[in-house]
Amino acid sequence: MFFNSLAFAIFLPIVFFLYWFVFNKTKSTQNALLIVASYYFYSCWDWRFLFLLVFSTFLDYYTGIQIEKGKSEKSRKFWFWLSILVNLGFLGIFKYYNFFAASFAELLSSAGVKASPILLEVILPVGISFYTFHGLSYVIDIYYKRIKAEYNFVDYSLFVSYFPLLVAGPIERATHLLPQVKVKREFNFQLAKEGVYQIIWGLVKKVVIADTCATYANAIFDNYTGMNSFSLILGAVYFAFQIYGDFSGYSDIALGVSKLFGLDLLRNFNYPYFSRDIAEFWRRWHISLSSWFRDYLYIPLGGSKGGLGMKIRNTFIIFVVSGFWHGANWTYVVWGFINAVYFLPLLLSNSNRNNMDAIELKFNFDSVKVLMSILYTFLLTCVAWVFFRARSITDAVSYLKRIVTNRDFSFQYLDNERYSYELLVMIGLFVLVEWNNRNKIEPLSGKRSMLKLALAIVAILAFGTYSDYKEFIYFQF
Repeated sequence: MFFNSLAFAIFLPIVFFLYWFVFNKTKSTQNALLIVASYYFYSCWDWRFLFLLVFSTFLDYYTGIQIEKGKSEKSRKFWFWLSILVNLGFLGIFKYYNFFAASFAELLSSAGVKASPILLEVILPVGISFYTFHGLSYVIDIYYKRIKAEYNFVDYSLFVSYFPLLVAGPIERATHLLPQVKVKREFNFQLAKEGVYQIIWGLVKKVVIADTCATYANAIFDNYTGMNSFSLILGAVYFAFQIYGDFSGYSDIALGVSKLFGLDLLRNFNYPYFSRDIAEFWRRWHISLSSWFRDYLYIPLGGSKGGLGMKIRNTFIIFVVSGFWHGANWTYVVWGFINAVYFLPLLLSNSNRNNMDAIELKFNFDSVKVLMSILYTFLLTCVAWVFFRARSITDAVSYLKRIVTNRDFSFQYLDNERYSYELLVMIGLFVLVEWNNRNKIEPLSGKRSMLKLALAIVAILAFGTYSDYKEFIYFQF
């Protein structure tokens, strides 16, 4: 069930009505309804994987209690590592086993040894990377005595399986979401109104921007050998806006839906394409994942406290692992490695935290420098996105090489349902709207909010009618 589907448009109002008018007596009934709704939502993809979600939930719930109750460090470590290894084991089997088996077979073949790897005929459970990380952070925080174990199984189950964030985040923390689900929620009209605005804006990003860009990005990447330099550049730009509109749109919808139920989720995007360097970009893009790896991998490895060698090592580890988290393909690993290379000069010059302030432009030379920094950062990001989008490293390298060697910058018409001129204008308008609202959570509120809301709904209906690209990119991760 996609957020941009008719099924969800029916599902959400039903759950909203039951939540506030039937099951609104206590927080227990509210939570029980949301769990049932979440399990139904998840089972719409493949009901068999519901058992995996339930097992993962029970595992971390039980091991969390055992870690807290442990009378010896040996006992606490046993339950801690049991949870870690089982969680990562399931993630490894379903997401990475075939990748490692095939890669090992290719390595043997290159050495002259014939190998026929045994591959698993399994479907990747949707959202497994997200709900696994929910559970891991919970268990780790208990082990290091940052939080207390949750003894109410219903409350904990909702923390893990809450349907707005279940399949594509944000990656929540127990310290943030659990306290909210442990108290009864009261209806707040203003919060619900903000939620509706955020849902509508998220749908604009997804249906109008991402799905439209996908039409051309797919056509260019799938046929890149016949494209000229200008078309290939456009393809990279289209994909940059496709993945941004797709993933940040999903996050906006998730946050907006949660506001309808009186719950606050972590913000996942903060206008990342207006970043002035790569360090700022990663503070603004997929914030919940970046902060997860910072807190649970980078800092435990020593962070930036050690010598220069340790700082460089930890930086490359966190970026490469982040890339590998996205998928079982060497293209994601290279994408992470490239971002580490981008980050390295900032680390060496100790300037990775220079751009912490809000972006303000005035009519002076400094503002020109800021704009050039933003454009340069966006260019670097687009180059890295080519590896993220390409089917293989060879395709990505060939794609970039053709941009440099083809040297034909004439406009090349693509036989698709929309014209590139119109799409470029639409992207330009979208950038202006984002820039104008870069200090807001979502841009539909404020002055003339009803007019903006009406225009957004018209755009969604108009583009949604012709769109044939429905799936959210991050569902595959």
